[in-house]
Amino acid sequence: MSQKTRIAGWIAMGALAGALTTVSLQTVARGTLAPLPLEELQQLAAVFGMIKSDYVEPVNEKKLITDAISGMVSSLDPHSQYFDKKSFKEFREGTTGRFVGVGIEITQEDGLVKVVSPIEGSPADRAGLKPGDLITKVDDTAVKGLSLNEAVKRMRGEPGTKVLLTILRKDENRTFPVTITREEIRTQSVKAKVVEPGYAWLRLSQFQERTVDDFATKLEDIYRREPNLKGLVLDLRNDPGGLLDAAVAVSAAFLPEGVTVVSTNGQIEESKSVFKARPEDYMRRRGVDPLRRLPAALKTVPLVVLVNEGSASASEIVAGALQDHKRAIVMGSQTFGKGSVQTVRPLGPDTALKITTALYYTPSGKTIQAKGIVPDILVDETAEGSPFAVLRMREADLDKHLNGGGEPEKKDPALEKERDAALKRLEEESRKPAAQRRPPEFGSAQDFPLQQALAQLKGQPVKASKTLALRKEEPKTE
Repeated sequence: MSQKTRIAGWIAMGALAGALTTVSLQTVARGTLAPLPLEELQQLAAVFGMIKSDYVEPVNEKKLITDAISGMVSSLDPHSQYFDKKSFKEFREGTTGRFVGVGIEITQEDGLVKVVSPIEGSPADRAGLKPGDLITKVDDTAVKGLSLNEAVKRMRGEPGTKVLLTILRKDENRTFPVTITREEIRTQSVKAKVVEPGYAWLRLSQFQERTVDDFATKLEDIYRREPNLKGLVLDLRNDPGGLLDAAVAVSAAFLPEGVTVVSTNGQIEESKSVFKARPEDYMRRRGVDPLRRLPAALKTVPLVVLVNEGSASASEIVAGALQDHKRAIVMGSQTFGKGSVQTVRPLGPDTALKITTALYYTPSGKTIQAKGIVPDILVDETAEGSPFAVLRMREADLDKHLNGGGEPEKKDPALEKERDAALKRLEEESRKPAAQRRPPEFGSAQDFPLQQALAQLKGQPVKASKTLALRKEEPKTE
């Protein structure tokens, strides 16, 4: 099993929202507790006492307890997490779309912090950081040996303060320093434009508190410009997810009122829920339903949904609902497969437990977990194919991931061979000039999947994938 830690999060006041942004349900703590295993608790107390009395140097009692809780929770699955005072505050801020930091989405690999992508318009973006850059030092501290959370905390700070990052850019075979001034970052989760007369493109990069309002505003603008809209492309590529109610609302904008969007099922009664396309299932602290402003034509306009391996959680809920109800054609590549529900339970005024309590199911009853959404039409990233798609991490690649039945699965050895071959191709690709390796911008005229989506809407031939294959179901542990 690979030793690489694959955990993604947002740097924003050090916010670490879990492996990809998690669809979360905020709830109060339950009033009942399960029976306690007294013998095991006595062992825990004995270990605590021995460390306190016999360890080579004094230890902080509070830190010992916190670390014990964190270790217990993190052993469950990639998305369960204990929030201390700081991380709980950062988590709550993380869903608002307003951050203070350098503005990058990250993962940790081989002990280093790897840039997944800079947030558009952020200090990191303006400083020229690129996907794949490795952060080796934060100020004078080497990243190697730090946890991802520790590295994040060193990169956070107050607005206007500076942080020095040392960057290793492998494809250019160089290491260089970058000084970045931290600032408040307001992520724009919705983009839209009319790409040609009668056809529009609307992109969601994350499901945040403001997403539904911005989504409605963008659609109103599209219909003002194109009142007789012939087709719409809903772009969910690289959308890591976010808030459940936002996903239900976006689905409801296109679906008949009252139909099922997603259901959940878990061990406890409150985890068994069905969310439908109706205001009471997606309105949260809003006075007026923003979807009421939308034209009725939106319910029937021809629709294509673009997804890829980076589409996770809330974006998979939307794609799955629109696909199952035959409301849209889903195009692209098999999605990430993050289909578990995390419930946040406060443990006090400043701490909380984010714990996996259920799995998501599409309206037809299919599980999303570790499988994802399979597109109706597989479409490559470029006209030449998607030769590196196999290198992208999915839920099934995360340590301790759950399958649709709730048990961990073994990894597919054949997949590792495919990745080795893709890595060799990537090494060859890295020798090309940087300008030739830069992928086309989403929504641009060079965006190959978008062009195929438009062809689908116009009834023209679509260039189906030459290289993509569905991820095989993994063999289950005996």
